[in-house]
This record gives sequence, structure tokens and C-alpha cells, in this order.
Amino acid sequence: MAEQGLWAATGGDAVAAPPLTGAATADLVVIGGGFTGCSAAFHAAQAGLRVVLIEAQEFGHGGSGRNVGLVNAGLWLPPDRIVDRMGAAAGERLTRALGAAPDLVFDLIDRHSIACEPVRAGTLHLAHRPAALAELRGRHEQGQARQMPLRLLDADQTAARVGTRAFHGALFDPRAGTIQPLAYVRGLARAAQAAGAALHAGAPVRRIARQGDGWQVETSGGRVAAGALILATNAYARGLDRTAAPAPAPLTPVGFFQIATAPVTAPQILPGGEGAWDTGTVMTSLRRDAAGRVILGGMGRLDLPHAGLHRHWARRELARNFPDLADAPIEQAWWGRIGMSGDKLPMIARLGPQGYAPQGYSGRGIGPGTLIGRALAQAIATGAEADLPLVPVDPPRRPLTGAEGAMIEAGAALYHAMAARG
Repeated sequence: MAEQGLWAATGGDAVAAPPLTGAATADLVVIGGGFTGCSAAFHAAQAGLRVVLIEAQEFGHGGSGRNVGLVNAGLWLPPDRIVDRMGAAAGERLTRALGAAPDLVFDLIDRHSIACEPVRAGTLHLAHRPAALAELRGRHEQGQARQMPLRLLDADQTAARVGTRAFHGALFDPRAGTIQPLAYVRGLARAAQAAGAALHAGAPVRRIARQGDGWQVETSGGRVAAGALILATNAYARGLDRTAAPAPAPLTPVGFFQIATAPVTAPQILPGGEGAWDTGTVMTSLRRDAAGRVILGGMGRLDLPHAGLHRHWARRELARNFPDLADAPIEQAWWGRIGMSGDKLPMIARLGPQGYAPQGYSGRGIGPGTLIGRALAQAIATGAEADLPLVPVDPPRRPLTGAEGAMIEAGAALYHAMAARG
């Protein structure tokens, strides 16, 4: 199976981009070819900037190409919690911006004819137990207070939409949808190329440093001098020497895996085409693709000795919720890393003058990454940060994030082991 599973198998050709060689100059250098980096490169090039975009592997290799593919209109946190943590003005500003993020994503897909299986049928936030309905009611009330077009569904309505009676209600958000995430990233990268950005794949960055009034980025084969820098690697940064530039805030790396059945004829499962995720602390996701595969996701990694616990749970979960899938072949399995921030809020870390590191989407990278990438490109092009959805901040110091990630993985493995026995 391909490392990126189903998305690599159905995402078309990789983006043709040579490694970086020799010396280059630019107005903006972007490191990381995911949602944020490709959006930033495209919008900056469209604004007339000279842009160099560098990716260590292939475009979409990291978390963006392993994503569930839910284009959500917000964060894991409900709006009131965002306001509590950020303050009224900043919290409401971010909430409004992210509410419109699916509009941006689907508009880019349409304008640039990105073949990424776009389905804007909304998403379902599923109550995995009766007590979770109170949480969904609270989210619904908070959304109504902000004129969000959310609908609260009862158990019968939810069963009709999902195809199982395993859930006790749901919150439906019609602003959202699903895409093939790797194909979307590749489409954004090609749009950036067409706009004039210079793209380089297979070019791991070794060193980032201030140079005069700008930045110098070095790879094993070349270097770029630029006036502005966007470090868009999120949870996939590895081995960078950041001379004279602070490191971004540490993130907790959280594994999330998915399995995909072979295409199945099961019209009762998500007949409306929504994507879904549940309210569990150890979250589960559910969706289908254009070929009719059922895709189930859960927290956990598939590269560790206990990966069989996750796989066994997923097989049992499919059969429990959808008996018709009990013997359906599992065609693909893959996993990726989520960059989880301490407060579950995204951040734009300030690395220095005209140097930014957007990160911490906590599993919600498609809408926020596309939006923040565009906003940073516009801020760099105009020299003004006032319109950014987040105020850039000096990166805080918070150690032991690797240990936190290991604890989350252990908890997910234990949960899946116990649930599979039930």
C-alpha cells in the first residue's frame, strides 16, 4: 500500500518540480508544500511577488496529503470557547474568517478546475453517546447567535443521514464539504506554478537564517535569499537549523489513521454525501469517496508495534455500525501527523521581520490553512498585517510535546483495544 494510502492511489500525478540548485532570489520563500504553503505561494505570485516554494518530499507529502478531507467551517473548539481564550474581538474575528474558509476552498477548486472530488454537501458532527447531545446543543445555540446556518438533528434524522443508529443526534453544517485532499494540494501547487511561482520538490531545507534585511534558506543543493519567509511545515518540520531565528512554538504530534474499503454498493451509508466525525475524545471520522469507498478514521499511528489494535478496532467498528460491510475488503490504510496546539487554536508564530510560521490547526488544516496562507501572502504583498485573521505572536516555550503525543497515542490504543472487545 502507498504511504499516503487511498489519496496517493487516486490523486493523479505528482507535481513536476525540480530540486533547488544554485542560488536564487525572491520576494518570498515558502517552505512546505501543503495547504498553507501552496495557498501562500499561489496568492503571493498572483499579487505579483517573486515566489520560491520549497518542499522536502513531494507536494502534499505531509499532513495535507494524509488528511481526512473534511472542509470544515471552524475549529474543534466551539465559538464561545474561542472567544474565552482569545478575547471577544479576536475570537469573533477568527470565527467569522473560518466560517467563510470553505467558500475560499471551493472557489479555488472551481476557478482552477482542480480535480479533487469536491462535494459541498455539508458535514455532520455526531453525538457518540447521549450525554454528547448537550455539547451539540450548545454549539448549535452559539452558532445561531452568530447567524450560522447550523441544524440540530435528532437520532432518527441522524440515522437516515449516516445509515446507522449508532449515534444519538448530530449537528449539520451546510457550509462544509469533502474533497480528495492530496489532489487539492497538487491542484493548488499547479495553480501557483501557473501564476509564476518557482516550485522545488525533493529539496529538504537544512538551514534558515537572517541575512541583512531578509532571509536565507539553504537546501542540500542550493539557497534562496528572500525578503520574507513563511515556514509552513506544521507537524512535519524535521532537522532545521534556524540560525538567528526562533523556532516556532512546539506542537504535540498526534497520529490519525484511516482505512478505506474497496468500492461498495451501500446507498444507505451517507446517502447525502456528507463527511462526519464524532464527539468522542478519541475522535472517529467517516466519509465516502467518489468511487463509493467507505473511509473510517481514528486517532492512532500505524507504524508502531501496537498498530494491530487500531486496525482491529476499525474493522470491528465498520461491521458494528454497518453490518453489510462486515466482509468488505479493506483496500487501503494510512496515517499522518496532526499538529495539535496546547490551546487547540491555530497560531501565526513570528520568526522575525517578515518571517512567519503558521501552525497548530489541530486536524482542521484545509480551510484554515488555505485561508491563512492567502492572508499571509496578502500581508507580505501590502506590508500590512492588519487584515490577518490571527495576530502574529512570539512563539511561546513549551517542552515535552513528544511525551504528550506518546500519551495520546497510548490512550487511543487502549480505547481502541477496549472498544474492539465490546
